[in-house]
Amino acid sequence: MTACETLLRIKHDGAFIKLSERHPSMHIYTWCNKVNEVMEVIVDESEEYGEVLGEVSRLATVVDESNGGGSAHFIVSTCFCTPFNSVEMNIEDLQILNISPVVLHGGWEHFRMIVFRHEDLSEMIDRLMARGFSLEIMAKSEFKGSLASSFLATEALFSTLTGKQVDALMKAQRHGYYRLPRVADVQQIASCEGVKRTTFQEHLKRGENKLINALIPYMQLYLTHLDKERHRVFKRVVM
Repeated sequence: MTACETLLRIKHDGAFIKLSERHPSMHIYTWCNKVNEVMEVIVDESEEYGEVLGEVSRLATVVDESNGGGSAHFIVSTCFCTPFNSVEMNIEDLQILNISPVVLHGGWEHFRMIVFRHEDLSEMIDRLMARGFSLEIMAKSEFKGSLASSFLATEALFSTLTGKQVDALMKAQRHGYYRLPRVADVQQIASCEGVKRTTFQEHLKRGENKLINALIPYMQLYLTHLDKERHRVFKRVVM
């Protein structure tokens, strides 16, 4: 079987699942190494943030807050993983690669997995269903990329951006600056946001330049893989 990329969402009887169900504007991103569980909580509705943080603090140790009360970074000293609340513990002996982070939203855990054998996907589903998990496969397709390019490091992309540059990029996107055809120009966005056009344009252009420069290595990696794939297909055809 050709490896396939599978997107699925899973529900079980876990405290953070219930928390995300009560607060639909919240996203939780989780990384677990079977000893510590690291999470990032982002709440879209700012008025909910205080309540969410209070509930999170009763479940875990909050070690950092940032973004002006919009997110919390925290670490759980001992992970909660059991075979009845952890997908990872049910696939340890299967040829399935789970790509972190797992995203909790709206009462579901969302996973992206690379599956190398169809029978292992079937086995995982059987195990989870037998242990009371609810599961929905959202998408499944042939995996055509490279594993190296599947792990896009957001820190590498965004760490050089200043807060004002990120803010300018987000405002430009929200006002339709990157749509085709373009909905608003720099002057219109600056007027709507009550800022100087020259200042907004400078932050926007500097942010765009930094993003493009950060993306180039990943583009080169993708093109290298694409060239190899084309060469492999060509050899198969001519032979």
